[in-house]
Amino acid sequence: MDSSTFVRRLRDVVGTARPRSTSPVSHAVSDVRTDRDLKRVLRGEWRSWSGASCFVVERRQEPSARHGRDPVGTIAARFAEGSAGAALIAGGRPARPPFLFLDLETTGLSGGAGTHAFLVGCGWFDVNGAFVTRQFLLTRYADERELLAAVTEEIATVGALVSFNGKSFDAPVLETRYSFHRLEWIGASLPHIDVLHPARRFWGMRESCSLTVLESEILGARRVDDVPGFEIPGRYFQFVRSGDARPLVDVLEHNRLDLLSLAGLTARLLELVRLGPGSARDAGEALALGAVYARAGLPARAREAYTTAIAASTRLPAVRIEALRALAPLLRRDRRYDQAAACWQLLVSVRGCPAHIVREATEALAIHHEHRVRDFAAAKAFALRSLDAGEHARWTEAVRHRLARIQKKMGKSEVSGLKFDGESPQTPNLRLET
Repeated sequence: MDSSTFVRRLRDVVGTARPRSTSPVSHAVSDVRTDRDLKRVLRGEWRSWSGASCFVVERRQEPSARHGRDPVGTIAARFAEGSAGAALIAGGRPARPPFLFLDLETTGLSGGAGTHAFLVGCGWFDVNGAFVTRQFLLTRYADERELLAAVTEEIATVGALVSFNGKSFDAPVLETRYSFHRLEWIGASLPHIDVLHPARRFWGMRESCSLTVLESEILGARRVDDVPGFEIPGRYFQFVRSGDARPLVDVLEHNRLDLLSLAGLTARLLELVRLGPGSARDAGEALALGAVYARAGLPARAREAYTTAIAASTRLPAVRIEALRALAPLLRRDRRYDQAAACWQLLVSVRGCPAHIVREATEALAIHHEHRVRDFAAAKAFALRSLDAGEHARWTEAVRHRLARIQKKMGKSEVSGLKFDGESPQTPNLRLET
């Protein structure tokens, strides 16, 4: 075979090499959208950050526009007024303004090394109370490094990131892509408020804690013709294959609404922290607020929140149990022993209270009546009830030791044969107060 025949056959196999396209969109078919069409369809533009060029779509939601029950300007004011308490919902880590809301759309829903963030959505409230979104779009894979460099400059100006499940998904995806390009992921050095975790504490009793469910139930916002999340990667692949940006229009709108709802939920959490249990809409919010205050070392505010939750939870036994169980130790540490005993007494009277919680409460009541009230008959009765609720040998042995000590104090020498009739002795005239 001569050399010309070999070259001809090789070309037939691999195809004739084509020069790398300088267009931002990878054109795979003849019926393609030009760069002008990309700008027209998505209403975006090419921008440069320190030499890095990236396609950006920017939108501004005016303060008078409504998102659910409230105008955007009201949400912005709520966020600004409560921003000083951001550390309380950030797990105690200092979080200072300016805050940047962050949400990604990716080529896969499970993360991993092969997952690309093809849309990085950023949002913030401006000084006039409008909500601004800036979305960085990856128009072809070869430009990923430029997109990441542009995102770095955007994030470098903020004091904290706010996301929804971002610590588990968004941040790891970005960190992986930055590492692939040997770039530093600047977000690792910033405080990161992941709203999913406080949202579960405040609103986790609902069937779902997804962003779209919470925006409907908490903010009163409902989407019309929203693109389902599982369709989003496929729409992007369609764009990459064809150059047609129309499938991405709804994806960008989905991302923009995610950012706006994330801002609204964060503003609601900050409002609760700032105003206290009087602003809680239900017992679950008051209970979660008590936990936030207790973790932040604010016992007086925690007691107030737990007491509010107890008062509002007559038909919510699970909330009532958790609030009483959390409030009692706070009262005991504050030397309000009678009120702590009232909490434990209420706990054992809640129908369906789990056995291990009944055991904790009756043990605490036995200790209270033995050492504080010195009512040994009541102490013995509670100790016996805690013995009935005990399951482990070590626990049983400790209770029997307590019974022997109580019996000795009562001037008796035998505890065998004592039985408890199932009724708890009452703790009279005790009231819960903050």
